[in-house]
Amino acid sequence: MRSRSIPGSSGRPRPLRLLGDPALTAACRDVTDFDAGLAALVEDMFATMYAAQGVGLAANQVGVPLRVFVYDCPDDEDRRHLGHLVNPRLVEADGVLVRGPEGCLSVPGIEAGTPRYDHAVVEGFSVTGEPRTVSGTGFFARCLQHECDHLQGGLYLDHLTGLRRRRALRAASRAPWAGREAAAGSSPS
Repeated sequence: MRSRSIPGSSGRPRPLRLLGDPALTAACRDVTDFDAGLAALVEDMFATMYAAQGVGLAANQVGVPLRVFVYDCPDDEDRRHLGHLVNPRLVEADGVLVRGPEGCLSVPGIEAGTPRYDHAVVEGFSVTGEPRTVSGTGFFARCLQHECDHLQGGLYLDHLTGLRRRRALRAASRAPWAGREAAAGSSPS
């Protein structure tokens, strides 16, 4: 019998912010109140991530400018990593640089070969303020780096260059979800 509830089971899915939304390009601020509101946000984020069939989600992707992310992501050995981090800091990203397929719930349906390190370590806190260190390799390391980027106001598209970047931005501008704001925010820089 389960002694803990399933993450997100008491949450409600929130609308996702999409490419072009200013919430995705601003750095998030540190959480200072480890209270019931933070716990509810984490539950809503899990519910949103599961509803969108993602493996990770940062708070600014649901319009909340706080340094929080959730994840339910396998690594390359198909081991499941499930959790959340509050005020995370990427303290290590090393190993082999691997260009692998990467997508984002805020850029739905668009994937591109994105370079990421094969190993990552992130330090932060639990929703109750307990220190946590999470490390990952392979796909999970990619997820950790991706979510930390979000909290700095970045997207995986920022790691693309040349033809890969142009193709991804062109696809985003033509996507069914792309509005005027998304198309304006996707011009190459």
